[in-house]
Amino acid sequence: MKVIVVGCTHAGTAAVEQILKKHPETDVTVYEREDNIAFLSCGIALYLGRIVNHLEDMFYADPTTLEGYGAKVHMKHNVLKIDSKNKKVIVQNLETQEIVEDTYDKLIMTTGSEVGIPPIGGMDNPRVLLCKSYDQAKKIYESALNYPSIAIVGAGYVGVELAESYANTVHDVTLIQSREQILNNYVDDGLSETIIEKLKDHDVKVRLGERVAEIEDGEQLTIKTKAGHAYKADLVIVCTGFFANTDLLRGQVQMDGYGAIIVNDYMQTSDPDIYGAGDSCVVKFNPTGELKYIPLATQAVRQGTLAGINIFGDIRKYMGTQATTGMEIFGYTLAETGLTLKKALANGMNADCVVYHDYYRPSYMPTTDMLTIYLIYDKDTRKVLGAQLFSKHEVAQSANAISICIQNENTIDDLAFVDMLFQPNYDNPFNYLNLVAQQAIAKEDDEN
Repeated sequence: MKVIVVGCTHAGTAAVEQILKKHPETDVTVYEREDNIAFLSCGIALYLGRIVNHLEDMFYADPTTLEGYGAKVHMKHNVLKIDSKNKKVIVQNLETQEIVEDTYDKLIMTTGSEVGIPPIGGMDNPRVLLCKSYDQAKKIYESALNYPSIAIVGAGYVGVELAESYANTVHDVTLIQSREQILNNYVDDGLSETIIEKLKDHDVKVRLGERVAEIEDGEQLTIKTKAGHAYKADLVIVCTGFFANTDLLRGQVQMDGYGAIIVNDYMQTSDPDIYGAGDSCVVKFNPTGELKYIPLATQAVRQGTLAGINIFGDIRKYMGTQATTGMEIFGYTLAETGLTLKKALANGMNADCVVYHDYYRPSYMPTTDMLTIYLIYDKDTRKVLGAQLFSKHEVAQSANAISICIQNENTIDDLAFVDMLFQPNYDNPFNYLNLVAQQAIAKEDDEN
C-alpha cells in the first residue's frame, strides 16, 4: 500500500509511527511545508515564562525519527493540490521551487489548524504577533525581551497562559477579552471570576467585554476597542482561536460549516481512500453527541493513531471526546472536562450544577488545600455532563476520572458511591468526587 501523509505535527506523526510499527512494508511518504514536525505548542507558555529553558525541548520527534521507521519524509514541501478523483497530489519543493506529482492508495490529511486572524486594523504591524508555531514562539520570546508592556487579545487557554507567563516575568500585562468572562469555553462564571482575581493579584489588568477594533502604531501601540476605550502596550499578542487548515480538500470531501473535515468512527472521510485526523477534523463531543470542532493535541494524537490503524480496515473505533484540558496558573491547577452549565443550558438540556468547596484531605494533616469543584449534571437522566476543578492541590487526574464518567454515561448516583481509595495523605473517607456527587443527589432530593 502506498500512503501519503499531508502535514506532520501531532496527528501526522502518530499516524506514521502507527503504520510503520505494525506494517513496516507500507510505502509511506510525508509532505510537510515547515522545517520541523511534532512541536508541542501547549509548551510555549512554559518557555515564555522561563520555566522551560529551550524551546527546542518542545519537539518530541523529528524527521529522522520517522525516517528511522521507514518513512520518506519531505520537509519544506508544500502540497499545492490534491486530486482525489485520480488519487494524485501536486507538490512544490519550497527550496528548489521544483513541482512534482505523486500518487497514493490512501491519503491521510493531517494539516492541522492555523491561528484565526480577526478583522482588526493594524494586524500587519510587526509588533502584533500570533502564537502557535515554533517560529511564532521564537519571535514572541525575542520581541518580549525588548518590550516591558504587553497586551494579549483573547482570554481563552492560550491568552490566559500567556498572561500568567508574562506576569511572572515582571512584564506589565493587559488581557483584553471580547466576552464578559474569561475561558468561556471551559469554565462557568463563578470560576472565571476566581481566576480573574488571581490574575489581578499578580497585576494583570483584565478588560472584559472589549472587542478590539484597531491597533494603531506609535512609540507605543494603541489598542482601540469598539466600546470606545484605548489601551497602550509595546507589544500585542493576538490569541483569538484557530481554524481548520483544509483548503486542499474543499469540495472533495464533506466538511462542516466552519471548514473542518467530517470523519466517521474510523477516521475516514466521505472519500473512502482519504482519512483525516487532528485539528483539520471535527470530533464527536460525547456530552452532547454532536460533531464539533475542538482542536486539542490529545485528540490529534488519538485520531492520528486511529487513522494509522484503520487505513487497513475498520479495526478500531474512535471513542469521541470530552475535551478534557488542564492548566497551571500561579500555583493553582485548573482542570475541566465536558460541558459547563452555561453550555449545557444553551444545548437545551435540563441541567444543573453544584459547587463543592472544602479541603481535599483531613484538616488534622500538617497541611491541606482548599478545593473547588463545579459538577454539571442532567436533572432528567442524572448523567454527569461536566466538571471544573480548581485547587493548589493537583486535581488534573480527577478531571480525567470525570471524563471517564461522561464517556461511560455514568450518573451522579454512580459517582457518589463508586469505589475510590481513602488514605489521609490523599483524601477523606469519601473522596471529594464522591462528595460533590452526593451534594448533587441531596440537591435533587430536596427539590423533589
